[in-house]
Amino acid sequence: MSIKIAVVYSHHKLGDLIWQLPYLKSISKNFNLPITLITRPKTQARDILKDNDYIREVFYCEFRKKIWYFVEVFNLYRFFKKENFSHIFILDKISRPAIAAKLATIKNIIGPGIKNQKKWLTNKNFLTNEDYQNLDYSEQSKKMLEINGYKVFETKPSLFIKKESLIALEPKINLNDKKIVSFGVDSFEIYKMWFEKNFAELANQLNNENLATKIYLIASPQNKYMVEKIKNLSGRDIFFDCSGLNLLQVIKVIKNSHYFVGNNSGPLNLASALGTKAFGLIANSRVSELQNSNVIPILPDDYGDEFIKDRAIMNKLSIRTVFNQIKNNLV
Repeated sequence: MSIKIAVVYSHHKLGDLIWQLPYLKSISKNFNLPITLITRPKTQARDILKDNDYIREVFYCEFRKKIWYFVEVFNLYRFFKKENFSHIFILDKISRPAIAAKLATIKNIIGPGIKNQKKWLTNKNFLTNEDYQNLDYSEQSKKMLEINGYKVFETKPSLFIKKESLIALEPKINLNDKKIVSFGVDSFEIYKMWFEKNFAELANQLNNENLATKIYLIASPQNKYMVEKIKNLSGRDIFFDCSGLNLLQVIKVIKNSHYFVGNNSGPLNLASALGTKAFGLIANSRVSELQNSNVIPILPDDYGDEFIKDRAIMNKLSIRTVFNQIKNNLV
């Protein structure tokens, strides 16, 4: 039987998928074959990974609950049977792809084995409940592969995008302008967001010091109001609203930015993976999770490396601290 690899990752956040890129690459490199990735359409993985040679194909699954659970087990079973995979790797604790793979008589079904998932797997070495509680998603994938004999070749996410994939996209960007900057101003988790008035004042200070002449404000469409608030509070005509852009357009903006400043969210991880200098605004989440990235964290003086789901704590990160850290790292 020929070797054919599929990897399943069911989380919907872009940042979470970015953290798994080293392990997708490592699985591919272990077999010297490109892989099929199965993930949610919300990640837009088909668009952002199309230029990466370790990806053979992206298959979308919604990973919904209730009655859809059984529908998706059947759809995955049908896909696995059609493609005749030799190996299915599952990079989270979800059971339905393992069940579908078992029904499709896949010989090798490898996963972390958390809770009921282990009943459907063929590997014998599993993560513990303590691993699941104490390790972040990246560390879980690394340990799961290594304890089952697969080499991990890298742990820092990197994302390759061809210039040709971006050049025709809006917005038009002056590539000769070395003072283009992007801000990631929102997050799926509200408590992680620095306040709009802080972004506005930071923008003005960077502009005053000639460290930014054009600032692209990156936010989801539902948070367009945050972009408008920052623009109004600043009062300067130096901003571009990115809330209506698709992911590839956002990638174009970030990749062509001199540097990125943003909350601990997907665009920050994306900026780091794209090789753009990325400053992370962190006050109430764990900076230790960024240890395998190129993010430059900016922290308040009394930072404690813990989750505290209170947005007010983001105010402990002063504009002065953020500005000085950026300026000192640009010299």
